[in-house]
Amino acid sequence: MYNFIVNTASRTGEGLIAWRKIEERLQETQIPYKVYFTKYHHHATNITKTLTSSNIPITVIGVGGDGTINEILNGLVNHELTTLGFIPIGSGNDFARGFPIPFDLTEAVDCAILPKRISDIDLGTILHKDGSRAFGNSMGMGFDAAVCFEANSSSVKHVLNRIHLGKLTYIGMALKQLFLLKTAHITLTLDDNEVHEFKKCYFITIMNQRFEGGGFQFCPAAKNNDGYLDICVVDNIMKAKIALVFPSAFKGKHTKIKGIHIFRCKKAHLMADRPLAVHADGESCDFHDELTVELAPEKVRILAIN
Repeated sequence: MYNFIVNTASRTGEGLIAWRKIEERLQETQIPYKVYFTKYHHHATNITKTLTSSNIPITVIGVGGDGTINEILNGLVNHELTTLGFIPIGSGNDFARGFPIPFDLTEAVDCAILPKRISDIDLGTILHKDGSRAFGNSMGMGFDAAVCFEANSSSVKHVLNRIHLGKLTYIGMALKQLFLLKTAHITLTLDDNEVHEFKKCYFITIMNQRFEGGGFQFCPAAKNNDGYLDICVVDNIMKAKIALVFPSAFKGKHTKIKGIHIFRCKKAHLMADRPLAVHADGESCDFHDELTVELAPEKVRILAIN
């Protein structure tokens, strides 16, 4: 039995249209399934908690964007008994890029119900004074999180998503946030013993796999199954030069630019001189001045094609 969790609001309401096409394919293959439609923020987390609380093997397939898969990852209870699939219909789809999971609906359905393999991947965890949050792609503190925060609350994103130009939301918000941005003093401690001070830091991104923000490769060497977190720090760079960093980051060619720092660790502690925006897979995690990021002890099983 396949359990589908469908975010009908994905891509500004196109989720329901996508589900109808997916359902046609499921009926063609005569695969038994149940479907659950999300009705509010974090509903996918609650559905997943209910589905995975029983001590029996179960397959859960998310239909939505990176926010949907993030909610599902945060609802997992029995990781070892749960297998996840994902059909990407969001505006960024960075989680799908990392496997890759095809963007074509029919191919993505076949990937989920007729997979060539099952991948065991790492799961990142953000720990702060108010709780914790899991992530599959990446988390960020500072500039990139501020962009995510504004984009997700902007009506402009919904309009552009309707005409399949959702990426323009992030570009526009990034330019605005860059103009307004003030740098922060952040202390980064790796694996409890290696300390780095960044006095004019724009942002720190910690990645579990290569892609975030609609295809940026801030840590191009990141792998979701190697037992490590990869970190990109942007510090002490002129704002005008940052405009050069972002285009090159789409190809992962930014790592040689002065002011870009790349690290790898199993655990990172971040201490900022003031509360900064934080995101997990592009979803806002409020504002924090201190947090710890590490890998969860559990692996996550993902249906994939290669």
